[in-house]
Formats: sequence, C-alpha cells, structure tokens
Amino acid sequence: MDKRLLADYLRTYHGRPLRLMEVCGTHTAALYRSGVRGLLSEKITLLAGPGCPVCVTPTAYIDKLVALARTPGVRVLSFGDMLAVPGSTVSLAGARAEGADVDFFYAPEQALALAERMPDTQFVLAAVGFETTAPVWAAVAEGILSRGLSNVRLLTALKTMPAAMDALCGAGGIDGFLCPGHVAVVTGAEAFRPLAEKWKKPMVVGGFTPELLLAALCRLTREAERGNAGVWNEYPAFVRAAGNEKARSAVSRVFEAGEALWRGLGQVPGSGLYLRGPYAALDAGSRGLSADRAPEGCRCGQVLTGAIGPRDCPLFGKACTPEHPVGACMVSGEGACRICLITGKE
Repeated sequence: MDKRLLADYLRTYHGRPLRLMEVCGTHTAALYRSGVRGLLSEKITLLAGPGCPVCVTPTAYIDKLVALARTPGVRVLSFGDMLAVPGSTVSLAGARAEGADVDFFYAPEQALALAERMPDTQFVLAAVGFETTAPVWAAVAEGILSRGLSNVRLLTALKTMPAAMDALCGAGGIDGFLCPGHVAVVTGAEAFRPLAEKWKKPMVVGGFTPELLLAALCRLTREAERGNAGVWNEYPAFVRAAGNEKARSAVSRVFEAGEALWRGLGQVPGSGLYLRGPYAALDAGSRGLSADRAPEGCRCGQVLTGAIGPRDCPLFGKACTPEHPVGACMVSGEGACRICLITGKE
C-alpha cells in the first residue's frame, strides 16, 4: 500500500481506543526519529516496552561487575553503553574512576585476542542482550574453549523476549504488540504465535524504515480494532517463520533457560539464558542476581512496562539527563527516556 495511504489511515483512525506496545528499543528509536509516532490518531496510544537490554538489567548485575573489577588481577570488559548504567552505589565508569579495572570493547573477538596476549590477567566479559546477540555470545563461549583460554569468563545477563511479553500480557492493558524485528530474524515469526493464541492478541513483526513501520502499525491497528488474534509478518525480507535455525541451534547448545529478573517486570520464569554443560565452567556468577535498587524518584520500571511515558517521570530532563543519568533508560541509545529527550518529541 502507498505510504501516504498508510499514514492517512493511522492519522484518521476513529475506531475504539487502542493501547499498542513496541517491545524493541530499535523500534522505539525509529518511531521517534522518523516522525511516525507523531502521525498517530489520538485514539492510538503507543507504548515503549522492555526492549532495551541495558535498561532491563538489574543493579545486582552492575554491582557484581563492579565487585569483580575491584578484585586484584581481574579486568572487566563491556560494550560502552553498559559503563554508565547506575548500580546500587556506582556505575562501571564510576568504579573505573576510583581505580577498578574496567574497559570497553567494540567486539568480543577483541576481548579474546587481548586475553591471549595477557594470560596472567583474568578477564570477565559482560554478556548482555536478547536473542539477537545470544548467538554471538554462544560463539564466544565456544571460542574460549576451542582456544584453550583459561583466563576468560562470562557474566551473562541474556534474556528472551517472548517470556517478557507473556508477563506483560498477564498484567493487562495492552491491545496488541509490534514484535521486535531483529529478535524475530533469529527466533522466527512463529515464536510469537503461542502468546497470540494464549492471550488472544494480535502480534505483528515489523521492520525499521518509515514505510515498514507504517505497514506494521496499520496491520496491528486494524487487527486490534477488529479483536483478531494471530501473528502477521510485515518484515518478510528478513524474517522467516522458523527464523535462523543455525543461530538457534548454537544458542541451545551453549545456553539453557532459567528465571531472570527484569527491571519493571520482576522475576520472569524461563526468560534468562545461562551457560550449560561444558560451558558452565566459564560462568562468572550470573545466577541469582535478583536485586534491583532503583534510585529514589527513578521510574524506569514503569516506563519499561508502558505504565507511564518518559516525560511522566519526575526526574526526566531535570535530575536525569544523558550526561548525568539516574536511571538506565537515559543511558542507552535504545532507552525510551534518552530517545524522547534527544528527539524532543512526545
């Protein structure tokens, strides 16, 4: 359908009020920056969900990394956006300023190469992400064993999206979901069908360009307004029904599912990925990190579940800014608060 017709449909929609959620942080960024979010009828409320892995990681995980980085002979390596995420007392960047051994990398392969050059240093890699990055971390774990590296371990905070969406459905108040396109490339569109059937909701897999976003939102709005349940793939150029079998196999080989804490959702059964079998020896203490101590006034948990919008947090743009983030949603480029503040849009 023509882009203008899609935009007109969303702008002039006059059916029953709908609350729709995009659960992918990249979708949140694309919707704000493309202006698509601003096209919606006032009867369509679009909610940002828990699709930012940095944002949903609890403070206990940051605290564990900080404690490891303060241990003599241990160096913690992380992607850059994790460094500024607040722990219960200090971020990794703050710990580094106090003398802890913390650094960042652009790709895990860099970390393995560094570990080979520095055999007397114990390296802990911060493995954070969803199904999109889990295959990468599976390859890293296999690489550690195949290279015989005894000085590299992983602290994992890997999570799976369908389990979180199940928890969101159970909380109620959401009429349909724009499913995460990048995740669906790995899992396949059919991964969301059990949820659609269980909760009788429409779930639409979408892409990231303005045209693809418009098409996905039109489909989602139409099916939600009609009360239809099911899965629709509006990203067929990259998403297949069964996903990427090779990537899924690698994840199954290296990881097993277990309970994990999500900021805003609490403990979600079966939503975490933990090293299994021979790879379990590489774990740096990932299980049981269940404490999450948000700073006073921070409402990231409510933003991540769609209970409030970023601007409804009393700290937004005042005490909490990208330069001085109080909450994790202001740190990452996929965090709803940061995106909302930088774009200056509702």
